[in-house]
Amino acid sequence: MTTMLEMRQVSRSYGEGAALVHALIDADLSVRAGELVAVMGPSGSGKSTLLTIAGTLEEPTSGSVLIGGRDVSDLSRNDRARLRRRSIGYVFQAFNLLAGLTAAENVALPLELDGTRSGVAQRAARVALDQLGLGDRAGHYPDQLSGGESQRVAIARAIVGDRRLLLADEPTGALDSTNGESVMRMLRATSKGGVAGVVVTHDAQLASWADRVVFMRDGRVVDQTPPRPDVESLLEPSPRP
Repeated sequence: MTTMLEMRQVSRSYGEGAALVHALIDADLSVRAGELVAVMGPSGSGKSTLLTIAGTLEEPTSGSVLIGGRDVSDLSRNDRARLRRRSIGYVFQAFNLLAGLTAAENVALPLELDGTRSGVAQRAARVALDQLGLGDRAGHYPDQLSGGESQRVAIARAIVGDRRLLLADEPTGALDSTNGESVMRMLRATSKGGVAGVVVTHDAQLASWADRVVFMRDGRVVDQTPPRPDVESLLEPSPRP
């Protein structure tokens, strides 16, 4: 399949002199369309920095980032904003829901900003919310939702529309194990539909849903598991003798 995200020797440093911090050091990462990759590592290992650079929210100090085969450094600021709006879905730890919009309106907003008619965007938003068990909360505002519900609304917003790259930073952090597993199941289904997914997580059980796990430490990619068999096939019961 097509390589949707490619990071080549990407580094990111902050500060100067004695205050210089190397958050990311010569990181390489390649994610194909239809592949879900989990990124694991201790706090401060560079996972979130990797994600923000992959999504063009931050520029690397050195190295290159290609999305859909195109080096994003060749894009203008407006073109990068358009790429983020149309093709990249984000799930942030802080949710970033707009307080004055309902759950459905929050989910529909990226589509409407990109020119989709309001009615069409709202219908797509409700389908995404239904898939995450939030159909009955579509008309509620963020302050009327629990932390777990807000997280699922943020995930619905990230997957709605024609996304090519999905980036999620601890998407199950506010959820119990049952809802966390349903979210990972949905993220995996989304990737199987042709989206390239990168998920930062501390939970090894949830990471097992991914096709591949990348391990980071001290700003470096230090190891990764080989591509694994389809998770759904691993969950199928063994045939009876």
